[in-house]
Amino acid sequence: MRNVPTLPEDRELSPYTGWTRGHWEAVADELLLAVRPYASPHHGLINLPGPRPSASGPRSDGLEGYARTFLLAALRVAGAHGDDPHGHLARYAEGLASGTGHTDGHDRWPLMADCPQAIVESASVALSLRLTRPWLWDTLDDRTRRRAVDWLLPALGPPPVDNNWWLFGLTVAGFLQDAGIETDLARRTIDRSLARIEEWYEGDGWYSDGDNRSFDHYNGWALHLYPVLHAHLAGDEDLLDRYGPRLRAHLDGYARLFGADGSPMPYGRSLTYRFAAASAPWLGALTGHTPLGPGATRRLASGALRHFLDRGATDDRGLLTLGWHGPYEPVLQSYSGPASPYWASKGFLGLLLPPDHPAWTGREERLPAETEDAVTALASPGLLVQSTVADGLVRLHNHGSSQSGGQDDPGYARFAYSTRTGPTTEPTALPDNHFALVVDGRPTSRGPAEPRGAGPGWAASAHTPCPGVRVHSLTLAHGRAEIRAHLVTGAPEGTPVRQTGWATTPGGPTAQLQPVHGYAVRTASASGPTLQGPRTRTAALHGTTGGGPDSLFVALASLTAEPDPTPVTALADIEITGRTLTVTWGDGTTSVRTCGPPGN
Repeated sequence: MRNVPTLPEDRELSPYTGWTRGHWEAVADELLLAVRPYASPHHGLINLPGPRPSASGPRSDGLEGYARTFLLAALRVAGAHGDDPHGHLARYAEGLASGTGHTDGHDRWPLMADCPQAIVESASVALSLRLTRPWLWDTLDDRTRRRAVDWLLPALGPPPVDNNWWLFGLTVAGFLQDAGIETDLARRTIDRSLARIEEWYEGDGWYSDGDNRSFDHYNGWALHLYPVLHAHLAGDEDLLDRYGPRLRAHLDGYARLFGADGSPMPYGRSLTYRFAAASAPWLGALTGHTPLGPGATRRLASGALRHFLDRGATDDRGLLTLGWHGPYEPVLQSYSGPASPYWASKGFLGLLLPPDHPAWTGREERLPAETEDAVTALASPGLLVQSTVADGLVRLHNHGSSQSGGQDDPGYARFAYSTRTGPTTEPTALPDNHFALVVDGRPTSRGPAEPRGAGPGWAASAHTPCPGVRVHSLTLAHGRAEIRAHLVTGAPEGTPVRQTGWATTPGGPTAQLQPVHGYAVRTASASGPTLQGPRTRTAALHGTTGGGPDSLFVALASLTAEPDPTPVTALADIEITGRTLTVTWGDGTTSVRTCGPPGN
């Protein structure tokens, strides 16, 4: 396997992963060396091979290859205080000159007016120039710098996409401000961009990625990363005082979304960025705004990097593939091109920490998922995080994250995700962790989730699957047990309903799904590939609505990697009175919650 360093492991310093700063530097160099054969003659474009060009076209894909690997080179060299034994920056300096118009056009970058994707890539170019300014930008001739500025300036206008794209202009403006170029315009751009994302801050460290309650990894690798890193690089203590505590609050819950095997939670979009998920924990260590100990930060980040490299994220040429572990088309978006995975470069942010920083010198510490069985409510995004020490599994129960359009996007519309399973994606396959009415022979979509609160051991939401029908949903979790309750109101008598469980692969975790109330039949069937493997199997429970104004359906579920797990029925005893569930868990503790609209 390419990109896996041959350096000896250090199990004294890093008892969980074996990796040190030297391993990170070696991986960075290997990834950068692997893309060199695909550079254009003057290095302005890096045209990576792949069967799937992005919607923006091949020249945009080549710019993406340049910009995203430039960011990796910048972090590698800036972290070494300019030491560049492989000559990375010289190639990117030549590419900057050729891409902005120094050659006859074969290397030239698309303009932002013609190619909106260039706005995205301008942020990586500008951040890279900012990080390496003494060794690259300050050495360029005035003509090249002028052309580069002319190419960057359009990024300061309002973006065409009203989400985290506002932060690309902020990042370009931060570089220009540092370089003393168009400083008034840069300041206005920074202020306007920060004001826009302020409208999406929901509290407790969580932003929605736009006006659509889209809570996903963009919180870490964009919505926190760009403002906090800008404030840090600018030495702006006022901004750090505003955004640093938000990062700390975010990391308090976010760090719980990593399994003991290093896997970040596979939910949301752009999952092919993989270990970019480690950028926010590194940023917390860099700025001091983190609840994690130094050794836990490195444990999380090294675990995530190793998780993907050990499972085939790079091909035999050393190139990051479009997928999750290996190539996997269903996790991609229309904007994903051959170089898109190199946004994973953000995961190397820790190289900006000096070698003597405690995050590099401290002994690795256990992750939250390895310390105790825990169920943590993240009230602002409407998520419930459930982890178990015995198997290192983390499960995410989703009662608040959606994506615009009302469609059942597998990355958002499932009621549950885990670090050892992946959502089923084939349109004709049985969707995992889903509740639906069956109307005219077709299951309804979930639609946007409307959070209805979250607290110790529970989370609730509502949605409208079809006109006149409301579904109120409740999850209770304890240990590895999950109780899934749905109250259906407004549906005609005899309407079929279906609850599905976890989609598991052969040799993977054990999934259990048991009817408690309202269901009559249990089935199990093949459910197609997920990002964990080509074959899965998913159980389903089936029932019908009654003749009253509402119908309650309750199931008991479990996902565990423990060998020979006890039946799920031994984990909880459930009594139902009307809409109220009284649960006695296996350890003798109790929970009482009502499933339904507030006040009932």
